[in-house]
Amino acid sequence: MKMHKRFIFIITLLAAVSLMLAACGGAAAPATGGGEAASSGGEAAAPSGEAVEIRYALWDSAQQPAYEACAVEFQKGKPNIKVKIEQSGWDDYWSGIQTGMVAGNAPDVFTNHLAKYPEFASKNQIVDIQPLVERDKVPTDIYIGDLAELWTREGKRYGLPKDWDTIAIFYNKKMLADAGIDPKVMEDWTWNPKDGGTFEEVIAKLTLDENGNNGLSPDFDKTKVKQYGFIHQGQGSGYGQTQWSFLAASTGFKFQDELWGTKFHYDDPRLAETLAWYAGLMQKGYAPAYPDVKSLGGGAMFQGGKGAMTSEGSWNIANYVKNSDFEIGFGLLPVGPEGRKSMFNGLADSIFVGSKHQEEAWEWIKFMGSPACQNIVGGYAVVFPAIQSGVDKALEAHKQKGLDVSAFTQEAMDPKGTFLFPVADHASEISTIMTQVEEKIYLGETTDVAAALKQANDEVNALFQ
Repeated sequence: MKMHKRFIFIITLLAAVSLMLAACGGAAAPATGGGEAASSGGEAAAPSGEAVEIRYALWDSAQQPAYEACAVEFQKGKPNIKVKIEQSGWDDYWSGIQTGMVAGNAPDVFTNHLAKYPEFASKNQIVDIQPLVERDKVPTDIYIGDLAELWTREGKRYGLPKDWDTIAIFYNKKMLADAGIDPKVMEDWTWNPKDGGTFEEVIAKLTLDENGNNGLSPDFDKTKVKQYGFIHQGQGSGYGQTQWSFLAASTGFKFQDELWGTKFHYDDPRLAETLAWYAGLMQKGYAPAYPDVKSLGGGAMFQGGKGAMTSEGSWNIANYVKNSDFEIGFGLLPVGPEGRKSMFNGLADSIFVGSKHQEEAWEWIKFMGSPACQNIVGGYAVVFPAIQSGVDKALEAHKQKGLDVSAFTQEAMDPKGTFLFPVADHASEISTIMTQVEEKIYLGETTDVAAALKQANDEVNALFQ
């Protein structure tokens, strides 16, 4: 990654911010013609000038207000285009997009994901916007790092970046204080799959049974836990973005050798050791049993005060702060044998090939990918936008709320601190295969983790043959 080249402006900002940030707080959000359907090659018809409504879908309700504000600004310059924003939860969102594409009534524009777009592209369900980018001379070098290139393949482009994210540790400030743990321990805490390092020590110390014994005590009763040291996020659908990817990558594990690679490495012994350790937290009582997290959700359990720490993405900062009745801090991930590592991901917006208003949809996508919209989004401090000026706005907004979010940006700035979300064909099949094996590991239904992953990896790689 070339993250450090694009984050040079953050460095001086964080130096000042780190001295000024205070405890968590809250603040209000900032004020702030139909053509015929085109081919998948991006040759959109010219707008008619008539009033046109385009549908824009997203899954994150926390981001909806920011994009509603963008739509208001966009429509000032394009009064003939009305943007109708539709939001639904993650599972319903993707099933709705897929069924809508089959039925021919999917939203004109929708927020896309790196794990999803290869399948849409291979089926010619989304528009290659590269001809439009070239026609309108839209700059793609304004985006941080390699975000723009993540959405390209063989000369085609399927979206303009909208944001980026990294993973960090969310923690309950009161629980750490009650346990006598200084959050500064997170600056250099360590992890390894053998004994968990100081990361596991902290987790154990924060785990309490009904008699007040912590996980380090010989009297600790793992059958009567009242406070977990760590709330895991369940199975990771083969990618473990917020679950275990940061741990596995810190051992040197890699999903694939390059983007669009046709060979996965789920049979790497280092991944087997990582997942065995991860499952071990549940077995020791330091983390809730897998069925509980699957039923209730790791986020809901943490926000409900059931545990002291969890691993989560930067897109959930506002959600957790808003829906928790305790102060939350954000700490760095532990340092593994190969260093501190966070998955780096970025979303983009794509155009449905069946849209009857592709030119108007393209105008909306251009605006969302511009500094004008991304600065608005940054001001809402829900995500880190894909353009530097938007990041600066987000950092300032977090500062105004008293939140220190430098854990996320510090990891992003480290040239060796991130690895890309794996991009490949057959993502849905990969997810199905790996979800099944992960669940068996966490439920204790497999005694040989390495063998189970070897079998799953063979199935995954067979998809490319």
